[in-house]
Amino acid sequence: VKDEPKVSDAEYDLDYQTLVRLEEQFPALIQPDSPTQRVGEKPDSGFQTVSHTVPMLSLDNAFSDEQLDEFEQRLFKLIGAQKISYCCEPKLDGLAISLRYENGFLVRGLTRGDGVSGEDITSNIKTIGSIPLKLRTSTPPPILEVRGEIYMPKDGFEALNKQAEEKGDKVFVNPRNAAAGSLRQLDPNI
Repeated sequence: VKDEPKVSDAEYDLDYQTLVRLEEQFPALIQPDSPTQRVGEKPDSGFQTVSHTVPMLSLDNAFSDEQLDEFEQRLFKLIGAQKISYCCEPKLDGLAISLRYENGFLVRGLTRGDGVSGEDITSNIKTIGSIPLKLRTSTPPPILEVRGEIYMPKDGFEALNKQAEEKGDKVFVNPRNAAAGSLRQLDPNI
């Protein structure tokens, strides 16, 4: 919620999976405030929450061959097929984003949020020079939604933290949090 993790994402995911297994084994011990009993807290900000046109779903984490096999079996059931082609890419650990263009113009940038709705960070998105405010075509579609990751390269992250240290400001734990924190500034000039 506050973009201040105490452990790495990988460590959190492994601990979360351990908790899931323990709660499956001992359901009487499940607490109402367990991380498994909620999707997540609402962001601690002043951004407007907007529903996604189409939900932004997320893949579950898989840490073993068995979990990958279970994932594939769920896909087979979901799409009604017994053969699937996969494409794998290096993971960019950033902030999932949805950009909506209407008649060629950027009208909205949303974070993934809970997958059903996200924070409207359009004014901050517009500060990123590599994101076009207008599509480069004379015949744009009426509506185009682009989804991807906004991330901070490691060298930019290191320079940002060095600058923060010199000013006596708080440093970021990792590049993902730096990117997410930058996009969640209420003042786009920052």
